[in-house]
Amino acid sequence: MASNQPSCHDAGATTIVEARPGEVAFSRFRVQVQLGPDQGASHVADAPELVIGTARGNQLVLTDQAVSRHHCVISVTPQGFLLRDLGSTNGTRVAGVRVESAYLDPGMVIGVGQSTLRFDVLPDEIREPLGDEALSGRALGQSSAMRRIFAMLPRVAASDSTVLLEGETGTGKGLLAELIHQQSRRASGPFVVIDCGAIPPTLIEAELFGHAKGAFTGAQQARAGAFEAARGGTVLLDEIGELRPVLQPKLLRALEERMIRRVGSLEPVRLDVRVIAATNRDLRQEVNRGNFRSDLFYRLNVVRIRVPSLRERPEDIPLLVAHFYRQFADGANPPLDLVETLSRYEWPGNVRELRGAIERAVLLGDPALHREGAADGAQGDAPADVLRADDLSLSFREAKERVISLWERAYVQALIRENNGNLSRAARAARMDRNYLRELLRRHRVAADDA
Repeated sequence: MASNQPSCHDAGATTIVEARPGEVAFSRFRVQVQLGPDQGASHVADAPELVIGTARGNQLVLTDQAVSRHHCVISVTPQGFLLRDLGSTNGTRVAGVRVESAYLDPGMVIGVGQSTLRFDVLPDEIREPLGDEALSGRALGQSSAMRRIFAMLPRVAASDSTVLLEGETGTGKGLLAELIHQQSRRASGPFVVIDCGAIPPTLIEAELFGHAKGAFTGAQQARAGAFEAARGGTVLLDEIGELRPVLQPKLLRALEERMIRRVGSLEPVRLDVRVIAATNRDLRQEVNRGNFRSDLFYRLNVVRIRVPSLRERPEDIPLLVAHFYRQFADGANPPLDLVETLSRYEWPGNVRELRGAIERAVLLGDPALHREGAADGAQGDAPADVLRADDLSLSFREAKERVISLWERAYVQALIRENNGNLSRAARAARMDRNYLRELLRRHRVAADDA
């Protein structure tokens, strides 16, 4: 099976351009079924993303039984039109080759299930407004990707609709959720965060819905859960993709009926909360894999905001470096060489990792020292030459501990990255006690979802 099919498109083609100040334009495209049960069906994209599958909620809905519920997606990117398979059962093909992702040229043919689709670029454009570079002085970004989000947040905040925030670990989903709350009519109410990945499975139901006195061992008094605690405000269900399947129907029922029952009680409690969910997973893939209920996904996916990774918006790095440096250095501006150094890395831990790196740079007080650490930390690999000139001035034990510390940091960074930022999964993969891994992460300032 071919993976990451090389681009076939003209590298000079522009699919996203800033049309004029305060606006961005996207090339519009169409997907049409040429062969298969739905021959003749088509959809013209009215947004920068078009999802194809058999489930309702996709932009192009097919009846082909060999097509998965959420089969593939075409996205408009600065590099071109990106086709990505969503973990479908029978795969996605371009030019007869099965691919995980591929860039598309106009007129290219896509194979899904027993159907053949044709991709065409249209002459007209989609235009969207861009927001300011900073939002409420906390969320920052000068890239089009972030400013598009800033432009839509006021409209999202003004409604009471459920919001689904998707993006890699460390991209700032929690901050955006809090900003939506602060700009909403519920701003005077509480903002309650429940981490679905960090709470033990045996306690998650009680944390969400509360429990009655005597409901289980240790329940010596009744206690309100997150939904009751957030009455009049907003509840953020962080890492919703980690929620166990057995609890998903109960959450779905609560969202649909706007009512809950505490564990051990039959008394209904009416809800008055806005729900925001966040995840570092693509829930459409989780639905295909059977890990996430499709009906719960549709209930959460009323307004979907994808938060881009830092490597997708490198132009934001200097702005973020300056912002965090001033925070940690009492308002001082960062040295230019430090900004240039930090801008050269992709930062797999995203904004959270960049923030930690800047804090270390300020604490060390020597940007030159940090440049060595930034290179190692951003790439997640131990330096090629572990012996430094000043090691011989240390005792053997001290020098050995320094090298071990460097190796530990590289190891836990790679471990967390390999497990998509999930601490519990990483601990199981390394056959390590979860609390010990959490301590290593804190010691080396490595970010994880439930650390």
